[in-house]
Amino acid sequence: MTNDMSTTISKVIFNDHTELQNYYNYIRSSKDADTAIRWRNQFVWELARYLVGEEIVVYPKLAKYLGDSGQEMAEKNRKEHQVIKEHLYKLQSMKPDNPAFVPTLDAVMSRLQKHIEEEENLDYPQLERKMGAERSHKLAKTFERTKILVPTYSHPSVPNGPRFETIVGLFATPIDTLRDLLRKWP
Repeated sequence: MTNDMSTTISKVIFNDHTELQNYYNYIRSSKDADTAIRWRNQFVWELARYLVGEEIVVYPKLAKYLGDSGQEMAEKNRKEHQVIKEHLYKLQSMKPDNPAFVPTLDAVMSRLQKHIEEEENLDYPQLERKMGAERSHKLAKTFERTKILVPTYSHPSVPNGPRFETIVGLFATPIDTLRDLLRKWP
């Protein structure tokens, strides 16, 4: 992450959205199982971190800056995240030769795509208008730092409130990091 003041939370989040879409496309276009597994691992790693990072860092700011409507957005988004996490949990251990692999991957992306469209068209534009460029820049830096410290696998049974994610993340992250060492990467 740069110190460029033009880096806003929207730019960082939207960049993550693009990366996730690219990883999904790489999985779908993989010519062999090994390549698909490597891109699946990258997709799971990035999406798990993204979801928890948003819940810990961004969603409290929706409530702070947008009041009751922001709190409603955050609650709705947490519910959407929960469904995505449940599908991602299934996907993260599936092999490409499993008949459910592609349908599960598509289910994750379908839910994620709907979520992304709402965030890019509604949530983040409203948040950016209310919080201003300097606060948005600081939030972007916090989000990027937080993603370094959160779990890298989906843990759908973990409550997704900011305090719970933080506490459980402290325990899950070292275990996930060890598991990452055994993964194949693109």
